[in-house]
Amino acid sequence: MLSGILSSRGHSPSTARSWLVLGAMSMLQFFIAVDVTVVNIALPSIGADFGVDDHSLTWVVVAYTIAGGGMLMLGGRLGDLLGRRRVLLAGTTLFGAASLLAGVAPSYGLLVLARLLQGAGEAIALPAAMATIVLLFPEGPSRSRALSVWAAVASCGLVLGFVLSGVITAHLGWRWIFLISVPFIVVVAAIVLVERDRPVTRESGSLDIAGALLLIACPLLFTSGVVEAGEPAVSYWVPVAALAGAVLAGIGFVRVEARSPNPLLPLSFFADRTRVTANLTTMLLSAALSTSFLLFTFYLQDHLGFGPLGAGLTMLPLAVSLIAFSVLVPPLLGRWGARACVLAGLGFAACAMASIALVATLSAGAPWLIPAMVLIAAGMCFGLVGLQYIAVSGVTDDDAGIASGVQRAADQLGGATGVAVCVGIGFAPALHAADPFLIATLLAGIGLVAGALVIRRAPEPSTAKARE
Repeated sequence: MLSGILSSRGHSPSTARSWLVLGAMSMLQFFIAVDVTVVNIALPSIGADFGVDDHSLTWVVVAYTIAGGGMLMLGGRLGDLLGRRRVLLAGTTLFGAASLLAGVAPSYGLLVLARLLQGAGEAIALPAAMATIVLLFPEGPSRSRALSVWAAVASCGLVLGFVLSGVITAHLGWRWIFLISVPFIVVVAAIVLVERDRPVTRESGSLDIAGALLLIACPLLFTSGVVEAGEPAVSYWVPVAALAGAVLAGIGFVRVEARSPNPLLPLSFFADRTRVTANLTTMLLSAALSTSFLLFTFYLQDHLGFGPLGAGLTMLPLAVSLIAFSVLVPPLLGRWGARACVLAGLGFAACAMASIALVATLSAGAPWLIPAMVLIAAGMCFGLVGLQYIAVSGVTDDDAGIASGVQRAADQLGGATGVAVCVGIGFAPALHAADPFLIATLLAGIGLVAGALVIRRAPEPSTAKARE
């Protein structure tokens, strides 16, 4: 594919060129990861500029993750059919152009559209970038080091997104959280452009574009229905129509997948109870985690009156805790087992939600949010690492890609749907008069309890493997 690895001559690439390409892929991964969290601190500033309330600001977050999660498996399939270098270049270019559009967007609606396009660019580019690294480095220590760099860069991007957002928004303005990545994306695209690609062996079959569109439409319509239901000036039939459309899109997706010769998600996938329960729990946990990020932002800036810089720096304990737990969890996974780690993660996240609700009810100061931040970091690392392990347990060469893609999509779509439900309902005065933080944390907590009940029914991965 990139560099000599996929050249038609099949020559091995030089070590220097391999690491140059890895550096480019890691740079792309970094800014894609940053874009997941960087908007959180900037949301109040965006809302002030466009006159949008906290309830409607959920679109800036969920638009990105809905498009990314909905198109992720299609992106992987595109790389197989059209050539990974070509698809990688297209996805990188789309992501960079959408970042530029988000930075100069003159209206809130155009900003949301740009976020949708950013998510689409991520979904197209990332599977090809991951495949590039796997094919570029031979199996063994070399590939392990490369994948470790890739994973570390992604983690750093997610963690630094909170702090970078505060610094950039305070000193340059919120538009620069999108614009600052554009020159770096151009560099990545240039490196991809000059590399050679091997001729693509055309596979039989077609792209399941209809399935991908329905997979995006279902959570998009659901989110629209929830958000519009909280708008006092909106007629009741608008959210009802959107929610009905979400149900029809979901039914349509199942029907399309059942008939497609090359489905994004074969219905046989649902026959594996272990993977189904792992992905359902992933969605519920991600819903709570994504909700907590917004609640931290809204409490610090809207409730306590912190500026973007102060809010970003206040969330440093969350960033530091994520790094610490990411080192601690892998060894414990082998000792405790994946399911125990997941249950611990769900418990930590539930305690964090209770802590956020208590702090908001008492109108306590920012330091009282630190325990909640540490608990969220623990819930994220224990829960998601264990769930990833369970979700890909027992995979073969035939279904490894599908299992990994579904797990990643469950993470993103779960987070988007969770924000829509918890924040969309919690911060909608048209639906209730209660404390929005209390409602949002209560809804997230219910989801976490449901996740614990679901995952308890899943056998340990070793048991599943033995059965297979």
